[in-house]
Amino acid sequence: MAKAKARKLKLEAQDGEGEFTPRIDVEIAGIHFQNPVMTASGTFGYGQEFAHLIDLNRLGAIIVKGISADPLPGNPAPRIYETEAGMLNAIGLQNVGACTFLEEKLPFLRTLKARCIVNVFGYSTEDYVRCIEILNAGEGIDAYELNISCPNTRCGGIVYGSDPKLTEEVVAASKRAARFPLIVKLSPNVTDIGVFARAAEAAGADALSLVNTFVGMAIDIETRRPRISNLTAGLSGPAIKPVALRLVYQATQAVRIPVIGIGGITSAEDALEYLIAGAQAIQVGTANFYSPDTSLRVIDGIRDYCLRHRLHLAQLIGSLKHGVNGAGEH
Repeated sequence: MAKAKARKLKLEAQDGEGEFTPRIDVEIAGIHFQNPVMTASGTFGYGQEFAHLIDLNRLGAIIVKGISADPLPGNPAPRIYETEAGMLNAIGLQNVGACTFLEEKLPFLRTLKARCIVNVFGYSTEDYVRCIEILNAGEGIDAYELNISCPNTRCGGIVYGSDPKLTEEVVAASKRAARFPLIVKLSPNVTDIGVFARAAEAAGADALSLVNTFVGMAIDIETRRPRISNLTAGLSGPAIKPVALRLVYQATQAVRIPVIGIGGITSAEDALEYLIAGAQAIQVGTANFYSPDTSLRVIDGIRDYCLRHRLHLAQLIGSLKHGVNGAGEH
């Protein structure tokens, strides 16, 4: 169906004379987004913190920081460290909890044109389900993003996203509980991303988002102590983009459900690479910390690219050609 729509749009673009207005809206899991640009969970607070900096109504979606059933204080400082081409963070999923989110944060998000996606996490399958059951009462939530990069305390700390059976378990249980579409956020810290993408799809995921952060660390050589109190932390930013892009491409080849690309996006060119690789939308993350208008510049850049090439977004998604500069297949 998506290919048929792209062919129809291509004919419209070719046949139309005069002014051309590209369509950059997208539909994922039955939800219409005005554009494919979202803000990544954990980098944009609850949205309102950025209201005085950018026009939130222009965004495709705001994905709020991870929400758990009960409030969490997070890890002790230091918990953020800047690297040469990115950032290490171990915030510890600090958040206000599901009930407070519904009472204090969601009313503002409901006023926006941007879609609201709530990132959900837990330390047992029961935690995920309980959080979702609380959030189901929230009017104005468009979808859930399931963070499965959490250790399952019931199974001795095995991370949900590093075990296909646990992935299937938590996704299936969350899908049964969810009132809204379920996007599953995959970890890159696995051997074969396709295995986990297919496990999530088989369990009922409506879409995938990837990648979450890579596990990394940094050491202060003068004190010989870790830069982060948690010792290890999640690496994000431009440093991870080539690897994240490869993983996103592999995931799009493994499943039929939509894929949302994340990892080191700081410009429209970065976003376009993900879209051409097959992602139907993208998330801007670490760039929000130092350049809060990045998402708006990415939206404008995608529209300008489509205008220059007389393409609608649907024609661009998954349009990767094999071979380098026409040099043939590889």
